Amino acid sequence: MCLAIPGQIISITTELDETFRSGKVQFGGIFREVNLCMVPGAQIGDYVLVHVGAAISVVDEAEAKETFRYLEQIGELEEL
Repeated sequence: MCLAIPGQIISITTELDETFRSGKVQFGGIFREVNLCMVPGAQIGDYVLVHVGAAISVVDEAEAKETFRYLEQIGELEEL
């Protein structure tokens, strides 16, 4: 099963232009470098759904936190 994980953009680390960007995203206490090309409007502080190292959509904070709680409950966060 494929799963997208919600995380918060902490910083934009590479920005070649308005499309080709990457950033550091926080998933609880875990940080990962994520491709931000598919979410050109995403900014620092926004929550994004990340699948296979790429942010695929922007989500609101409440939805992201609720999804993260569910993942913690079922023990899926250890896979990160």
